[in-house]
Amino acid sequence: MANLLTALRIFLIAPFAAMFFIDAPWAMNAAFFIFAIAAATDFVDGWVARARGEISALGAALDPVADKLLMAAALLLLVRNGVIRDLGVIAALAMLLREILVGGLREALAGRGALLPVTTLAKWKTTAQLVGVALLLASAPGGLAGQSLRPAAAAIFWLAAVLTVSTGAAYVARAVSLLRDRPG
Repeated sequence: MANLLTALRIFLIAPFAAMFFIDAPWAMNAAFFIFAIAAATDFVDGWVARARGEISALGAALDPVADKLLMAAALLLLVRNGVIRDLGVIAALAMLLREILVGGLREALAGRGALLPVTTLAKWKTTAQLVGVALLLASAPGGLAGQSLRPAAAAIFWLAAVLTVSTGAAYVARAVSLLRDRPG
């Protein structure tokens, strides 16, 4: 069940992205609701896996990949439609690059039998990213909350960017230490 929820998160990326190419007043609201469902699966799948004893290597591998795919799609599409612009593009780029960098470091460490476990702060980072993007969708032109929510959306988005950079730096420092200490 937990892996099905993770797979659902990946599957929902296609209809979410499609909403950005529909020129209709309801499309941004639909994008918000699809994103909200996908984001909710991130919180529910881990809980279900633990409650049902369904912890698996497949789930552990798919869950962070699903998060990264959803966030990458959302950031790219929000830049495309101009909701994220100007300095916000730098924040979105930092988020994307951090995920690629940390993923690469994890892969290098796995090849040496070492791990780079997820930290509590990184879990907060993911939550801030998901909430920030959801609020950007809600405050986008045609979104259900309108422009009045924009300052709060921007603040949480920037908080997510700061958490992204700080957790990324911590992971890099830890990975460099592990890669230097272990023979290749």
